[in-house]
Amino acid sequence: MSAERARIKVIVLRLRQDDPRKATGSKLLRLGLAERYRPSRGSFLVVLNPFSRRFLSPPDRGGTKGVVAVDASWRKIESVRWPRGKQRRLPFLVAANPINYGVPERLSTVEALAAGLYILGYKEQALELLDPFKWGREFIHLNYDRLEAYSSEENSEEDVRSLDSRFRRELAG
Repeated sequence: MSAERARIKVIVLRLRQDDPRKATGSKLLRLGLAERYRPSRGSFLVVLNPFSRRFLSPPDRGGTKGVVAVDASWRKIESVRWPRGKQRRLPFLVAANPINYGVPERLSTVEALAAGLYILGYKEQALELLDPFKWGREFIHLNYDRLEAYSSEENSEEDVRSLDSRFRRELAG
């Protein structure tokens, strides 16, 4: 079964550090598009962690049962205790959410999860996550070329790292 038809678990660890009406992770949980994180699952999960030294890349799909995002405030991100699992950071992307629109790497929880799914080859599922947000598809529009480049099945982690550097240089001009 191809990754496009397959589905992967979408998991949110909600820390309740910000307004639940604005927290995209809360909305995903309420809509049943994500499940709540439970500690017993760790070993087969990819944890999206902006402090990880390893980049998320298509080979991470192998053996992965789910993708975890921590729904926390960017103001308190330094104090987060990251759940168990394969710690991976997302490569360079630009936010489309109304709070951080256009800001590099200040993604909302749903943007981070959608990016993770997209890079792992679950593109349809990524779009489904974004659909409840009126700005959701704008995230794909802003990052389409980058997401397509990162998600190429031939890419290793080193290839994604190289692309990340290239996109950063291009933005710096």
